[in-house]
Amino acid sequence: MIPERLGSFVHGQFRTSGKGEERACVIRETKLCMLHSATENDIAEGLNLNHEIRNISPYKRAEMLLKIADLLLSHTEQLAQLIVAEMGKPIKEARGEVAYAASYFRWFAEEAKRIYGQEIPSEKEGKRFSLRYFPIGGCAVITPWNFPIAMCARKIAPALAAGCPVVAKPAPETPLSMLIVATLIDDAGFPPGTCNILVGDEVAIGKAMTNDPRIRKFSFTGSTQIGTKLYAQCAPTLKKVTLELGGNAPFIVCQDADISSAVEGAIAAKFRNSGQTCICANRLLVHENVHTEFVSQFTKRVSSLKVGNPYDDATEVSSYINENSVEKVTIFKKDAAAKGGSLLFGEKAPHEPEIITGVTEQMRLFSEETFGPLVPIMTFSSDEEAIRLANQTEYGLASYVFTQSLFRANLYTEQLYYGMVGVNDGAFSAAEFPFGGVKYSGFGREGGPTGLYEYLSPKSISLMSS
Repeated sequence: MIPERLGSFVHGQFRTSGKGEERACVIRETKLCMLHSATENDIAEGLNLNHEIRNISPYKRAEMLLKIADLLLSHTEQLAQLIVAEMGKPIKEARGEVAYAASYFRWFAEEAKRIYGQEIPSEKEGKRFSLRYFPIGGCAVITPWNFPIAMCARKIAPALAAGCPVVAKPAPETPLSMLIVATLIDDAGFPPGTCNILVGDEVAIGKAMTNDPRIRKFSFTGSTQIGTKLYAQCAPTLKKVTLELGGNAPFIVCQDADISSAVEGAIAAKFRNSGQTCICANRLLVHENVHTEFVSQFTKRVSSLKVGNPYDDATEVSSYINENSVEKVTIFKKDAAAKGGSLLFGEKAPHEPEIITGVTEQMRLFSEETFGPLVPIMTFSSDEEAIRLANQTEYGLASYVFTQSLFRANLYTEQLYYGMVGVNDGAFSAAEFPFGGVKYSGFGREGGPTGLYEYLSPKSISLMSS
């Protein structure tokens, strides 16, 4: 499925005249391909998008989006193997990611046919007001390494559905997956140049995307540090921007929670992709009355997780995690232990699950995103304290609360300052679910019934009859 030489995918062709670099599997010592960086000319041509898509009817665009979904699913195994080779997540999760990516193309295929306007009555006779939506124009997206196919689908699918061409830059760790997806988009019938992919110099490509006035919409998923810089670069050309940035998700277990359900929810929220997701449960806040029971059940459940070779179907937590994750887990463990935290499993390798109890607000893992299989647990004594601790962060992406009380469910839903709240649900990500945060976690929503409107521009029309 992977050609021996790959490069930026521009107007239906791989560009391989730039500097080449051998790409190898992160798990096995095997060569994947030679990857060529984009030249200045490749970048310039990549930004010269084909706007013919805006003239294709929404129903035809929907057919092609459904075709992309079918192509993704028909290549599930090849794509999953490539995802594992590039970033090391368990093969079962990689297959799930392909299906998850396909679901975005299916969802937005249906949404493409439902771009509704609005008729607004005027107080003046003979005058009619209306509101219509049109494609915003050229779009640029930058995606992270932890979901190399799903994140590009979440951004590219609504752009195509809205009638906008896209230029994308994948993470330097995982460019191959998106390059292959781009060929499937072309195979589905979209005109060449509708979806271009640029790989190579991150700074040069990022600046070109943000500086070009032809790019009217910019979407980025990644760190808050990089996101704020890119946001500033977009300001001179007044682009519409969506940012999905860092997280510090609290996972709250109330005193009336079903402990077994809370344990399973915590496993789902924490260990997906070996803890390397922006919505991972970063801090477990457990009511003091159920702390002992929860920790006992949770420890037993974590101990049963299969850690090993990501190519093994039985593996639940990969033996490989990103180098930055290794560094953070190592630093946070040492910091927590020095400040009184207890490591329940002892000196485990960074990729192995570890639970820390006795966590305090002074520890780095309380205020910083870990991005690894490290689970901090702290107690609280009242709903007010739990809400205070949960909101005590500059981030506001995902949060979780487990309770059997309707009153508490409503209380936490209203008072948790986060873009998303999972009530008795540790795995809420879905194409139909609006995804996004507040505060330093960014703004805008991806997926769901509003996701399409991130790529549309409203136009108000006043019509005076003669």
